[in-house]
Amino acid sequence: MSAQEGKQEAQGRMWIRLMKAHKCLRDVVLECRRDDPRNALRQALPQMDISQPLWLPRHQADWEQYSFTRFLPEHFMDSVSFDRMEISYIFPEEESRPSRKRNPLEDA
Repeated sequence: MSAQEGKQEAQGRMWIRLMKAHKCLRDVVLECRRDDPRNALRQALPQMDISQPLWLPRHQADWEQYSFTRFLPEHFMDSVSFDRMEISYIFPEEESRPSRKRNPLEDA
């Protein structure tokens, strides 16, 4: 058994926010695998009484590059009462990105 097979993939969380006029109307956090955000959406959105948005190539590219994407009302088949839905990935502790050390000369 290789180290890769023995290592269980750490599961992060997805933060879903419904925004209107720069205010958060509602948010929810749920377990999510980094490589499968659509499954987490399929689980969460029916509980929030929201239809599934269209997952376009743009959303996939944003998710892969930034671990974040947003959906506008035109991405939903039904009418929605918010300006946008934002989803972002929260990395687990052991996977979190290292922070950059501050350089006092750059702050000056």
